[in-house]
Amino acid sequence: MSDSTEYWGISSSIDLYECDLELMQNADAIREFVKILCDRIKMRRYGDTQVVHFGDDPRVTGFSMTQLIETSRISAHFAEASCAIYLDVFSCAPYEPEEVARFAVAYFKAATYNINVVYRK
Repeated sequence: MSDSTEYWGISSSIDLYECDLELMQNADAIREFVKILCDRIKMRRYGDTQVVHFGDDPRVTGFSMTQLIETSRISAHFAEASCAIYLDVFSCAPYEPEEVARFAVAYFKAATYNINVVYRK
C-alpha cells in the first residue's frame, strides 16, 4: 500500500465469482456483511444500509447495496444469473483492499475474485 500522505483516498473494485446464491439473495445477510466489514476495516457507518432488489433484464437482476460511511461509501451489485458480486469501497481513510477482498470471498463463498485498486490524488 502507498504512503497515505501521497493520496487522498483509496478506491477498490472487487469482483467475486461463483458466489453462494442463497447468501446473495438474502438482504439480511448482505446487511450483516456490511456491518462486519465496516467493523473489520474500522469504518463508521452513516445511516442504514440500503438493499434494494431490481432489474428487468435477467442478466443483471439482483440486489444492489449502498452504505454511506463517514469517509465515503461502500456499494455492491449482486448479479443473480451469474452468481457474481461487484463490490466497491471508496474511503479517504486508509484500509487494506486485500483484507476487504479476502473477507468478501469468505463471507459469500466465492470461488474466485478479481481486484482493482486505485489510489486517488
